[in-house]
Amino acid sequence: MKRIFVQIKCEPGQSYKVAETIMDEVKEVGELHSTSGQFDLLCKFHLDDDQDVGRFVTERIQTFPGIKDTFTIITFKAF
Repeated sequence: MKRIFVQIKCEPGQSYKVAETIMDEVKEVGELHSTSGQFDLLCKFHLDDDQDVGRFVTERIQTFPGIKDTFTIITFKAF
């Protein structure tokens, strides 16, 4: 299992709707937080080892209505 974090910038006024959609439709979501600053949401996803990170983000996350931009962080080890 690998973990990635995705920061999401939403269209104005869409953060809560995007968060609800991700929570309802993406089984790989582990945590989802609203944040301040450049991005509106921070999501932690648990992916299978053979799951392609690029395809997951571009095809499963970036395609939701209300998402303007994403920034993906790939992690190596949890302490």
